[in-house]
Amino acid sequence: MVKAYLRYEPLASFGVIASTQSNITYDHTGKLALTPALEDVVLWDLKKGTQVGKWKESGNNAQVTSIAKSPNNRDYAVGYADGMVRLWKIDASTSTVTLSGHRGAVTTLAFNDDGTRLASGSRDTDIIVWDVVAETGMYRLKGHKEQLTCLKFLKNPERPADEGYLLSASKDTLLKLWDLSSQFCRETVVGHRTEVWSLDVDPQQSVIISGGAEPMLKAWKIDWDVLEKSLDDMEIDQEAHQADEADSLKRAIKAYGNIPRNSRDRIVTIRFHPSGKFVGVQAADKAVELYQIRDHEQIRKKIQRRKKRAKEKGKEVEISDEIQAEDEFNSYTIVRAQSKIRSFDFAPVKDVQKAGHIQMVVSLNDNMVEVYNAPLPAEKKSDDVEEPSRLSSIDLPGHRSDVRAVALSANDDLLVSASHNILKIWNVKTRSCIRSMDCGYALCCSFLPGDRHVVVGTKSGELELFDIASSSMVYSVAAHAGSIYSLHMRPDKRGFATGGADKEAKFWDFKIDEEKPTSYPTFVHMRTLKLSDEVLCVRYSPDQNILAVSLLDSTVKVFYHDTLKFFLSLYGHKLPVLSMDISSDNTLIATASADKNVKIWGLDFGDCHKSIFAHQENITGIQFVWGSHYFFTVSKDKMVKYWDGDKFENIMKLPGHHGEIWALAVSRQGGIVVTASHDRSIRIWERTDEQLFLEEEREKELEEMYESTLVSQMEKVDVNDTEVDVAGKQTMETLKAGERIIEALEIADEEKQGWEAYEAAKAKGLPAEPPQRNPILMAMGDLTPEKYVLNTIEKIRANDLEEALLVLPFSKVTSLLSYIDSWAKKNWNLILTSRILFSLIKMHHNQIVANRIMRPMLDSIRHHLRASLQKQKDIMGYNRAALTYLRRDWEARNTADFFDEPPSTSDDSKKRAFIHV
Repeated sequence: MVKAYLRYEPLASFGVIASTQSNITYDHTGKLALTPALEDVVLWDLKKGTQVGKWKESGNNAQVTSIAKSPNNRDYAVGYADGMVRLWKIDASTSTVTLSGHRGAVTTLAFNDDGTRLASGSRDTDIIVWDVVAETGMYRLKGHKEQLTCLKFLKNPERPADEGYLLSASKDTLLKLWDLSSQFCRETVVGHRTEVWSLDVDPQQSVIISGGAEPMLKAWKIDWDVLEKSLDDMEIDQEAHQADEADSLKRAIKAYGNIPRNSRDRIVTIRFHPSGKFVGVQAADKAVELYQIRDHEQIRKKIQRRKKRAKEKGKEVEISDEIQAEDEFNSYTIVRAQSKIRSFDFAPVKDVQKAGHIQMVVSLNDNMVEVYNAPLPAEKKSDDVEEPSRLSSIDLPGHRSDVRAVALSANDDLLVSASHNILKIWNVKTRSCIRSMDCGYALCCSFLPGDRHVVVGTKSGELELFDIASSSMVYSVAAHAGSIYSLHMRPDKRGFATGGADKEAKFWDFKIDEEKPTSYPTFVHMRTLKLSDEVLCVRYSPDQNILAVSLLDSTVKVFYHDTLKFFLSLYGHKLPVLSMDISSDNTLIATASADKNVKIWGLDFGDCHKSIFAHQENITGIQFVWGSHYFFTVSKDKMVKYWDGDKFENIMKLPGHHGEIWALAVSRQGGIVVTASHDRSIRIWERTDEQLFLEEEREKELEEMYESTLVSQMEKVDVNDTEVDVAGKQTMETLKAGERIIEALEIADEEKQGWEAYEAAKAKGLPAEPPQRNPILMAMGDLTPEKYVLNTIEKIRANDLEEALLVLPFSKVTSLLSYIDSWAKKNWNLILTSRILFSLIKMHHNQIVANRIMRPMLDSIRHHLRASLQKQKDIMGYNRAALTYLRRDWEARNTADFFDEPPSTSDDSKKRAFIHV
């Protein structure tokens, strides 16, 4: 009989406030902050410091790499490390649109001014412009040689109806200006000597500020007169000028000057304030520098003061009246955070004078979010400018550094996690942090019996005892001369053993003051076992007969607990054993080593039952499930694995972490598994009732491997140097969508041909029986073949449709064109029908032109489609005229005209206002 196992599924991920791969942004109200939390986006209430929502896409394990807010105040675009872009709404728990086109991580996103277009840049050096309304990719712009770092839409304020332009910055040191109406690179700006990391455009669309690793910011002016000129006009103008003058005339983006800055680190973010009066510049350090944008009067006074100083010093150098960027942008204050800043965003407040300050939210590299209030610049030079103040911070729900140890309480209700300087107690059911205490550099930890206290072993060699109720450290003792690497509770719950870098294993007993029953327990050193090398791990057997100790010399020594007499030596690992565990029946010991192997030993004679190459990196933790020989392992390769210790088989893999996994804890009955990682996340995996079979799991892994190689082989290789290409890409979803279309066409053709043969026989007077209906069509409500094919295509995502149509062979294309003729004739989903028709003609133009048999069909499609489109156009025109009439009627009924009555000769000669409705 085939053995079945129970599957483990991810239950929760918590502990991450803001990860470092993406930017932070405000929502449109300014009350919530959207932060990346590895593969999720978390919504934080900045005033209360609580999590109010989480955007999580099921099945997605790629990290969030970019977040952008739409001007319509409803949509938010999120880019991921696998090249996907998803659109979310604040009140929705699932994404509304998924856009697939990039072959690398999405590094920057930008909406246009009305939120109908979205531009995305990626590590694959491409820019894709998406139609948000149609949920499809419009085109791909190619020209940069390195990763895209920033995108901004430009539009002439005097011509808002135009398609506009797109400005891009890249690590190839270039800025490029793209004309979106003609889809070509209008201009390349070569001004930076290093990678360009960020840029922004002022709200008036007149000034660009960009920055990289250079010590100065660069400012650029946008000349809209030059930009709106046609290419023919520019060539005529160039002929009338000399070569050097012609180049400056051609440039629409002109150098405005350099702006000094205080930091010497590279730029990360440049952002204009919504009011347009301030600029924030954040470098890869702990500060955000704020610049004031001076008005013309302030600039004029500054130039006059500069002339006056030059005259007083007796300089004969003539000072120009031309305004430079340094005159317009003035650094007036610096907002300093506790640690390095990852990104920042201004609060969406345009009237800063009314607010009295500039508010910004910053995400820090150590998993924190802070809100700062920066003062407005002083009106007079003599006035003192206040220092920026921290308004609030979110730091409780996460650690500042890697979580190095975790442990579960006896009833699995509480979880303790320890890192450098912080110890946290979590409620397992709600995943909320209920206690946070300062500690040393923790390397191991455990609950004491009763689950009211926690003992922690530190890097400095101290044992620290914490009382959960009072949230304080109540006892501390210098236990070892070196780091305490391991700590394990004795099975009789009366003490524990520790192992450290001082080559000693020490045994401790709990001591309780019987005269003071309310006092906390302490521990007393009872025995010491001296060893030949540093102790990395200590483990008791569940029956407390033996103690296993792993040493730095790659061996494991087994001793009798009562006499500390040597029993066994387990050798065979090439590198030290970092973790080990003994099964609940005291028959097996499993050792996990830095040599990436797991060895399973018998405790009767110390014989090695099996050596398994388990992971691709050092194995950092191993633990048996109580009452079985199943065990879990975790490693620096970011993977959790579930094993059968009897059959020596890998039952399943649990991917999810984005960094090295340092700690592992398995509940008493194996219901939940807790892991902690370098990515600062704590993840809980839950055992489900779903059965798992090893053969099916291996087949699933092979299918995933085959699918990944199949998609990579189908991806188009760029052989041309054109700047514009299609936006989509082949994925497994588009491949399966194409197969569904082919299957639907085959079913519909078979049904259609059967009825045509029946009708032909009937017309000739031959005996014929009606064909048997296809059960699929009957099960879907007795659909006609035409309707069935349309329903199948309508279920395909709009973004995947064009790539799915590429899968169709030409024989199926001709079949699909016949159905398009029927849809156009019956006026079914004209938008989708037109889109499919144009895509097919564009893809197979040469074959269609060469095939004369298809001409009658194409003429029929043209006739029916034009008639249907004209009908739709007439309906839209009629509706628009009706809406215009209703609007005029409403305005006529609800508009009031006020006028004064002529002065009267009566005693009440005051002016009275009459209302004419």
